[in-house]
Amino acid sequence: MNNLSKPILDKIEILPVSLLDENRRLVNDLKKLASSLQLEFGWHYLLDLCWIITNLGDIPGKRILDAGAGTGVLQWYLADHYPTVTSVDRMNRANLALKYRKRFQVKGFRDNNQSDLAPLWLALPENLRTIPGIPQKLAYLSREIVSCFKPKTAKGQVLIYNQNLSNLEGIVDDSIDAVVSLSALEHNDPKHLEVVVRELMRVIKPGGFLLATLGAARDQDWFHQPSHGWCYSESTLRRVFALPDEVPSNYHLYDTLFNSLYDSAELRENLAKFYLRSGDNGMPWGIWEPHYQSVGILKTKLA
Repeated sequence: MNNLSKPILDKIEILPVSLLDENRRLVNDLKKLASSLQLEFGWHYLLDLCWIITNLGDIPGKRILDAGAGTGVLQWYLADHYPTVTSVDRMNRANLALKYRKRFQVKGFRDNNQSDLAPLWLALPENLRTIPGIPQKLAYLSREIVSCFKPKTAKGQVLIYNQNLSNLEGIVDDSIDAVVSLSALEHNDPKHLEVVVRELMRVIKPGGFLLATLGAARDQDWFHQPSHGWCYSESTLRRVFALPDEVPSNYHLYDTLFNSLYDSAELRENLAKFYLRSGDNGMPWGIWEPHYQSVGILKTKLA
């Protein structure tokens, strides 16, 4: 956790697999939370999550923005630890599943705007779509709807905001204590990534910071077609995030860190089942063959 008596230092850090052993309790907590929500991890997501959460620490403010959140586990973990999480994604989550509504305090970011989060009764048809048979649907309804009206177990509130990250028009300047983004920004080419980063930095309070994980390229930017994501060189990341030469980086250890990643039995043997069903993902057909690794960016907004 961060020592708040010290300034937060910007950095570029390719994520080492040692993060898993160094944060074993956190890893177990994340796995338990994901299992309870029937979520699976992307092949490197536990590394990303450990890096973001440990660098986030005990921030003095109350508002966190999860950029590119989807329905991923990070926002739900944060809601158990921080008062307000604004969950932003261009994906429409208006019909958010009941499994999230019954456990977390969720509401639409924009008041009276059902495009962010539809009322429970409007979301029911979509929630029932994958439940087979009338008796099963009725049992699901009776159980899940009652649960939605029980007291929530998470202390924080999640505000669902369906919006493109390049235009956060509903969020005023200097209003967010920290922005986090887990493996989402890489779905922008290097030129558009600059636009997104400027917009994210706009909403952060002076003294607040951005924590983002992206794909790392050894020498030059390239596009990983199966995961539909870019891998960025150190020079591109420094330019896009306005990080001068004195900001520390471990890119010089790229090959050593990649070899350790490739040899990680824990990551190799625990691939999510969804990888086995398709070649259109970050680990096609579930074959352990990483072609890139994750890099974390910590960027502070100066006062």
